[in-house]
Amino acid sequence: MKTVNELEQCLSEPSDRLVRDLAKLDGDFLILGVGGKMGPSLAKLLRRGLAAAGKPAKITGVSRFSSGDLRRELEAAGIATLAADLLDEQALAGLPEAQNVIYMAGNKFGTTGREYFTWAMNAYLPGRVAEKYKTSRIVAFSSGNIYPLTDIKHGGASEETAPSPVGEYAQSCLGRERVFEYFSRKNGTPLVNFRLNYAIDMRYGVLLEVAKAVKEGRPIDLNMGMVNVIWQGDANEMAIRSLLLCESPPVTLNVTGPETVSVRWLAERFGNAFGVKPVFAGEEQPTALLSNASAAHAKLGYPRVPLRQMIEWTAGWVEAGGATLSKPTHFQERAGVF
Repeated sequence: MKTVNELEQCLSEPSDRLVRDLAKLDGDFLILGVGGKMGPSLAKLLRRGLAAAGKPAKITGVSRFSSGDLRRELEAAGIATLAADLLDEQALAGLPEAQNVIYMAGNKFGTTGREYFTWAMNAYLPGRVAEKYKTSRIVAFSSGNIYPLTDIKHGGASEETAPSPVGEYAQSCLGRERVFEYFSRKNGTPLVNFRLNYAIDMRYGVLLEVAKAVKEGRPIDLNMGMVNVIWQGDANEMAIRSLLLCESPPVTLNVTGPETVSVRWLAERFGNAFGVKPVFAGEEQPTALLSNASAAHAKLGYPRVPLRQMIEWTAGWVEAGGATLSKPTHFQERAGVF
């Protein structure tokens, strides 16, 4: 892949299993927070998947759409759009009904100093949405940040691991889950809490950050020495397919790739690709933020794009000077300060 258009085509290509699952779903679709990093490609993937399944359902994407050409881009792809501040009660009340809701709204970066806003977006708003869409299926994006750092030798936190969020962002993510759970139990709303880390495409993500640091000769922090990654297209597909898994009380799913990946090893792979020697700082700690996604893989299958393919694509993108979003993951953060 050399261009954003090629990347977008790859991200939005539906698999046969997605098409089969979409054929089983009835009703229209609503994507709240479609303007984030993953929302546009998820909406396009859903549109292409529904077309392949012969389903005429309407997709509506909601965001503030405060800048750029995203709204025009989505509408050209066959996705209806609404510009709305979801914290505005009138705007929320005016949203269309939909049987299938994918909740991607939230706040992470910039939490420090505006903790109140993060809590409003991540823990208050879910309750308002849950009340409005009490008869819908809801897949609510969450985060592996709700888990404690775990021993790198133990394969990552599973859904049975007790949450122990570090920092206010992670705490508010657990708050989002608890609020959705309350309304799911109260109203019988079928729901999945979708605990994701870390999705990547060529323009952002852990692999891009490590690759660029290697290429530019910048030190790579090893203190968070192990990570999980998943191709954004696979994560989006799993989110859409999770609509069929929604239950009350809610289902919780960890969503990431099957590997526990060494940051040092990643840097060395990129170093081989670029013909340079990586520069390291710090040492691997005995714990890291890791998720075990074996339950999701059992229900939904393994991701289609393997790790080495992601590495190869990322190396080629960086070599070609491909576009980036300038949105770092801060995967190195151990104290939960975002």
